[in-house]
Amino acid sequence: QVQLVESGGGLAQAGGSLRLSCAASGGAISRYAMGWFRQAPGKERKFVAGISWSGANTYYVDGLRGRFTISRDNAKSTVYLQMISLEPEDTAVYYCAAQSSNRYYRGAEYDYWGQGTQVTVSS
Repeated sequence: QVQLVESGGGLAQAGGSLRLSCAASGGAISRYAMGWFRQAPGKERKFVAGISWSGANTYYVDGLRGRFTISRDNAKSTVYLQMISLEPEDTAVYYCAAQSSNRYYRGAEYDYWGQGTQVTVSS
């Protein structure tokens, strides 16, 4: 059973940056492809970015590539989401998730989820 714990959220100003971390325990994270999702108030949870088990392949939702970068350090059992040029529209709870199916875009494909970390971007 893999446990995922996100951190690094908080309050940022528009144009600023944050780096989210997702620490995994209870299993070898290198076995799993990983993803970041976000859920804005009153909206559905949506895919943000994904990364293959080795880190060789990354996937992003249209419009976020270039501002958001997903990476991983399997030795540290940690996945990161670097966010720059933040916009108020990025305000959401951000979740990391793990999956073994290599299908990144649908939340239903993921087996394990963290509890989320709040990101708030002020204008």
